[in-house]
Amino acid sequence: MFDQVGLVLEGGGMRGVYTAGVLEYFLEQQLFFPYVIGVSAGACNAASYLSQQKGRNKTVTIEYASDPRYISWNNFFKNRQFFGMDFIFDEIPTKHVPFHYDVFYNSPTEFVIGTTDCYTGEPVYYKKQDYGKDMLTVLRASSSLPFIAPEIQFKEKMLLDGGISDPIPIKKAQQDGFKKNIVILTRNEGYEKKPSRFHFLVDRKYPQYKGLQVSLRNRYQIYNETVAYLEKEEKEGNAFVIRPQKMLKVGRMERNPSRLEELYIQGYEDAKASLSRIVDFVQS
Repeated sequence: MFDQVGLVLEGGGMRGVYTAGVLEYFLEQQLFFPYVIGVSAGACNAASYLSQQKGRNKTVTIEYASDPRYISWNNFFKNRQFFGMDFIFDEIPTKHVPFHYDVFYNSPTEFVIGTTDCYTGEPVYYKKQDYGKDMLTVLRASSSLPFIAPEIQFKEKMLLDGGISDPIPIKKAQQDGFKKNIVILTRNEGYEKKPSRFHFLVDRKYPQYKGLQVSLRNRYQIYNETVAYLEKEEKEGNAFVIRPQKMLKVGRMERNPSRLEELYIQGYEDAKASLSRIVDFVQS
């Protein structure tokens, strides 16, 4: 256990297989942290890491990627969900690749999941004491992208993707007492998010959620400002960043198993190559 160091995980849809590869190496090396925070795919990968199920993220993400129940246009036309959310968050963890709840809940690590409040547009974070046995419901909310997944109601809030309002929740980790953090990103260095040109569609789809409209308009700014802040923290020795070193070939909705496998291996190898520097960072 790396005491006093947090682990921060970006989302990114199917690009999250990079994070899965990194966490697989951490799991093999028994590298654990007292605090883990993630959004969307980052949070989903963290759950299997904290349940200490080697290979589970790879199985769930890569082997099921070509299954139309997992991700397909058929899902979208049938249920207005590009990802089969019931299949991913209900069927897989209970029937196909059972989730080890006992190990997860016995872990001493605090696991924080970031979501976005549809009414205010602000981030809402849930710790273990907040979600209790409903961890998968909050994970589902954190992974529910606008337009391609429905809002999730949890404890009187309507929630969507955590990456909208706080895509890389390093500041939340710092607020929770972790000055030093290892951060896993799913974009190449130098990536800059551009403004969306489809605000009129947001306004039409979510007329009742004024806060969400504002948050989606400002999403690119929030992301770019967070990356700039993270780079400053990295220079000051407060953050250690692991990100894809090779040019990404995988998009948010990728279904090609070979491309996903390649990115997964890249994550694993990048983590392996970073081990000595991670130890130095933690001990410094």
